Amino acid sequence: MSRKTLETKAESAEETASRPTLRTVAAEAGVAVTTVSRALADDPRIAESTRKRISEIADRLGYVPNRAAQRLRTGRTKVISLMINPRHEFLSFTSEFLGGMYEGLSGTGYAINITADSLGEDRLDAIRNIRRHSLADAIVFTRTECFDDRARYLLEHDFPFVTHGRTDFMTPHPFVDFDNEAFVRLAVERLVEKGRQHVCIVMPNEKYTFGQHLRFGARQAAMTHGVRLTVPGAVDLDSEPDEIAAMLRGLHGGPDAPDSYICVGEVSALITLACLNDMGLTQGQEVDVLAKRASPISNHFRPRIETIDEDLRATGRAMAKVLLGRMSGEPVEDLQILLKPEGPFSVSS
Repeated sequence: MSRKTLETKAESAEETASRPTLRTVAAEAGVAVTTVSRALADDPRIAESTRKRISEIADRLGYVPNRAAQRLRTGRTKVISLMINPRHEFLSFTSEFLGGMYEGLSGTGYAINITADSLGEDRLDAIRNIRRHSLADAIVFTRTECFDDRARYLLEHDFPFVTHGRTDFMTPHPFVDFDNEAFVRLAVERLVEKGRQHVCIVMPNEKYTFGQHLRFGARQAAMTHGVRLTVPGAVDLDSEPDEIAAMLRGLHGGPDAPDSYICVGEVSALITLACLNDMGLTQGQEVDVLAKRASPISNHFRPRIETIDEDLRATGRAMAKVLLGRMSGEPVEDLQILLKPEGPFSVSS
């Protein structure tokens, strides 16, 4: 064995020896190792005061759980896999939603592993890989479809999961969703109050359930208020920004241009405002733009626009709560949350 190898092993052994263990924490706290293990896992059988004291001692000593040892002992990874599309969900969704999940999982010992969800590929492949190789204890995924193969697969294998969005399956499953139908009804109503008669909305692809809800709500609201609704067929929410901008320019180059826009995302709002500005149209005069506000970034839109809030940080906290409930065996009927749009309308400022 080479001298370099011996030195490396010695350094590793020294590092391991100096790292605080459960026994170190137990000796400091004057309790059994099993008590420390249960307390740090937030076991309700351990008194809350004891759990708090042991947690404080562990923090002071710099104790970090050995996940490999935990997995061997419990069969759990203490990891939750969050499926995120890296191309389209990088602004408010990632920062606010993920921040809320971290808050909701605080103190539970769970870590979040982000896994890429490619919309144009086999979305089930990554799910199969996580389950088959025990890479996580549970899965969170977004952009649900009406009869989502991922939900079907996980239901069949009784693997814990929660979706951001609903499905049309008869078998209930945990979800947290935003009432997009209510959002778009409120948006159309507000634009009608401002005297607008022709509303344009760039929609998500209709294969997604939230796209279905938005379309239904918009059509019903347009019929109720007697206004015209344009939903461009050549682009959707996931189209390239330049393609969306070109579509908007084409609409305003025709004889019947929209006089208002509802943006169901902040990226969509940025594209719309930039395009209208480039065409010399003034927000609040020739056109009105109303957008879904999902993060503080909307406060910095110029010109200022009216918004309807979707609290994605609260959504993330709700997702964590629902997921923990699913893993602890709570009834599925208690693990379905539909969040309402937050009003009244506000002007981003």
